[in-house]
Amino acid sequence: MIGITRLYAGRNTPSDGLRYGHQKMEGVRARDVVTTTPPRSAAERRPVVVWNVGRRCNLHCVHCYSDSANRRYEGELTTVEGRALIDDLADFGVPVLLLSGGEPLMRPDIFELIGHARERGLRTTLSTNGTLIDMPAAECLRGLGVSYVGISLDGIGATNDRFRGHKGAFELAMRGFRSCKAVGQRVGLRMTLTRRNCHDLESIFDFIEKEEIDRACFYHLVYSGRGAQTDELTHEDARRAIDTILRRTRDFASRGIAKEIFTVDNHADGPYLHLKLREEDPARAEEALALLKWNGGGLNSSGVGIADIDFLGNVHPDQFWMSHTLGNVRTRKFSEIWQDLSDPLLAALRDRAPLLHGRCGGCQWKDVCGGSFRVRALQAYGDPWASDPGCYLTDEECGVTPGSRIREPAN
Repeated sequence: MIGITRLYAGRNTPSDGLRYGHQKMEGVRARDVVTTTPPRSAAERRPVVVWNVGRRCNLHCVHCYSDSANRRYEGELTTVEGRALIDDLADFGVPVLLLSGGEPLMRPDIFELIGHARERGLRTTLSTNGTLIDMPAAECLRGLGVSYVGISLDGIGATNDRFRGHKGAFELAMRGFRSCKAVGQRVGLRMTLTRRNCHDLESIFDFIEKEEIDRACFYHLVYSGRGAQTDELTHEDARRAIDTILRRTRDFASRGIAKEIFTVDNHADGPYLHLKLREEDPARAEEALALLKWNGGGLNSSGVGIADIDFLGNVHPDQFWMSHTLGNVRTRKFSEIWQDLSDPLLAALRDRAPLLHGRCGGCQWKDVCGGSFRVRALQAYGDPWASDPGCYLTDEECGVTPGSRIREPAN
């Protein structure tokens, strides 16, 4: 996750301490700040844990990594098992528990689980399509102390409805945003950038301002579940999209409009942002570079700073890597699974830099980007240490020459 507001626009955000090792309070509401004490290094962080609490979903999104449908799925963790999981995560000291799905609000005991997480002092966030959030639901989420509700919106009007596979999904999501705002629940927008919706990006920023949305995360596509590689932006379109995000974020900051803007699932955005800053403001470029190096990008992402627990209790390096299971919380605590490096992939992810090859292996930004998103390389080439096909930087920007490419993967 790349903090565009902090790195490019130079404005503080509530999660700076978790992401960049320090926290400044100027211009940030105290109740929004992630209060977990920052570790000495990003590699020492406890992971943000994504728990897919249920697979069922009332929509049918074209890019759904869990390939969810509106039907009952057997074998999911029970309420008792869920409470025990929350206890372990709290004892382990994870900084954030992100409740996802499917659609998490379709799980009948979701509010009970959120309430238990609050009792245990866990900071909880919710990833939802927003269509089930009316005023009573919003009031309940606010009352339970949910720190952030992220609502997926992948375009304006009909664009979002086509993306979500449901006519009227846009208007229902609007109700979700407005209900959260009405009760004072912190809410944000989540958009996956694809060929189907990138033309709405400017309108999405207009929407963020008009609806007074607190935060927005723009995701690069990962080819998992129903997410098809054919929907991925070309490298040229990806650069244009990031340029738009940078420009609009800086515009918010210049007008004193407090927003948290992030890009997610492609750490190449870090070097790209730095290179643009180097032309515009060299001093600030160096400040951003220092923060990016502390974070480590992909070096400290999947299997280090992010973890996933799926519907059945299986533990994965991240939510897009369900093809590899590290263990199951029904038979071992998550905390034990996560610290057991007898799994070869988990051990390799903790020290991945020497394993990278192709362009990623020879890239001058390896300590900033960290090879970006490893599961995307696996999905494209069958090799988790190959070049990330989502990298849109040129060979010149990467400092890659034919002699430094090391080894390119075979398609």
